[in-house]
Amino acid sequence: MQRIKNIKLFLFDMDGTLYLGNNLFSFTKELLATIKENDGKYMFMTNNSSKSVADYIKKLEKLGINAKYDDFITSTQATIYYLKNNCDNEKIYLCGTNSLKIELLEEGFTVTENPDEATLILMGNDTELTFKKLYDISKILQTKDDVKYIATNLDMVCPTEFGSVPDCGSFCEMIYNCTGKRPILIGKPEPIMPILAMKRTGILKENTAVFGDRIYTDIKCGLNSGILSVLVMSGETTKEILENSKDKPDVVLNDCGEIINLLK
Repeated sequence: MQRIKNIKLFLFDMDGTLYLGNNLFSFTKELLATIKENDGKYMFMTNNSSKSVADYIKKLEKLGINAKYDDFITSTQATIYYLKNNCDNEKIYLCGTNSLKIELLEEGFTVTENPDEATLILMGNDTELTFKKLYDISKILQTKDDVKYIATNLDMVCPTEFGSVPDCGSFCEMIYNCTGKRPILIGKPEPIMPILAMKRTGILKENTAVFGDRIYTDIKCGLNSGILSVLVMSGETTKEILENSKDKPDVVLNDCGEIINLLK
């Protein structure tokens, strides 16, 4: 708990950590204000590639939180960074939302709906999923040996007010069951998102922490990045899941509201 007092860069997962579905947790506004009052920096670090940063800004505004572009580090941003450094001239077949497609096009990438043209498959949290996309991806992976296959994230579910709905990881499992192929993962638990956040802010590892409600994404991302990992029990993780997990967080909190008293 004391280690949180040394944190200057707070990397917050969003759904299940600061809000649940469309319901903002009661402590969130005070928490963000307290971090700023203590000369800290917070960023919203999300694996959900179904929404663009512009979409998230609008969502947070509806929840009563003012945010700007630089407040976010997303799996889409990390994926774009990876593509620019490793796959800059590919023709992308996208299993993702129109928001994700627009972000790719704005960054100069080529997106095709023709499976015969595709040289790279990109899987995201596709809330506009169709069977045609699953069919085309299955065909591409089983007929092209040299195609690249990338996923923005491998979250199995996305939390809602009533429970959970399938996320990118569940879609990838369907494809694996058909093709035996696994994608290269970009988002949490891989370390690229915290690395980009620290690079952007200039804040060191020892003063950075990730806060989230999932062990296999948020906490493992902190462990893989060498930064403080803080699990909150306000979302997906139960006591049983925590007890049975081989990956253990550095700190466990009931929710992020407990941070407020530590900082004051």
